[in-house]
Amino acid sequence: MASMAPMLATPGRAPSGSGWSWEMKYDGQRCTARVSGGEVLLLSRNLSPITSTYPEITAALRTATGGRDVVVDGEIVALDAAGRPSFSLLQRRMHTPRPGRRLLTDVTAAFYLFDVLELDGTDVAPLPYLERRSLLDTAVTSSGAVQVTPYWPDSSAEPMLELARNFGLEGVVAKRAASKYLRGQRSPSWVKVPLRLSAEVIVCGWTGDPTSVRSLLVGGYRPSGELVYLGEVGTGFTQQQRRDIADQLTEATHPDHPFTAEHSPTRISNVRWVLPVLVGTIEYREITRRLRHASWKGFRTDKTPDEVIWPERDEPA
Repeated sequence: MASMAPMLATPGRAPSGSGWSWEMKYDGQRCTARVSGGEVLLLSRNLSPITSTYPEITAALRTATGGRDVVVDGEIVALDAAGRPSFSLLQRRMHTPRPGRRLLTDVTAAFYLFDVLELDGTDVAPLPYLERRSLLDTAVTSSGAVQVTPYWPDSSAEPMLELARNFGLEGVVAKRAASKYLRGQRSPSWVKVPLRLSAEVIVCGWTGDPTSVRSLLVGGYRPSGELVYLGEVGTGFTQQQRRDIADQLTEATHPDHPFTAEHSPTRISNVRWVLPVLVGTIEYREITRRLRHASWKGFRTDKTPDEVIWPERDEPA
């Protein structure tokens, strides 16, 4: 499975100059897929099998690859009524290993492909990005729940960000045209540029009554290993989510906060503390000492707490 570990982008500002190619950044679940002899395997970012979670993608991959053996990389998304990727909608599928017919109808998923690692038994990861994209275009035909995403060689940041903004997408990714695919590595050859700041956090406590969450107290690890308090998140929840999260957090109750002593919150009364084992995604405007204007997006089962690293007064790694 290590041969299917995805390459990761580095957060940063949009690069300038020539030699970059651009893609849209979709708000979903990262996935690498192997199609071999008609058998399909889907793996999440942390290499957990998710094949049974997305039967429509499994079926579409067999058709889209036309009998060829491939390993491909992309993002699984769920589209809202406006046709825009919705992470909150995808939550209903991410946490359902074997979805029923009703859920498959209500929340359809699609696999947006943007890279190929292997083709007919040949490792193509060492090839330049633009060559791999050309191979992907010839190896996979967009079909239903599988779509090969567009890319724009030698464009620039502003038109790409404007395009992402117009379509309500999360942002863009700039990729060096000559870059190799580095399995399991985060590389500056791929730069993700969000329109809205988003990051993973660790849920450490909550306020509200026993049946409904009012706000979540969240944290993250410093590179030194200290668990620090980042602030509260009180918006972005539906009423049903507030009730569901309260039920989920009740099972992880802990008598005291988990933060390193010198990085603990000043607010410690009327808080229900939990073990720091659950990871979620938020959007926020900025962070100084604390998060500002943070909004909840949903839990992530494809990331672990030790991956939630927040450098000192910096963007998450």
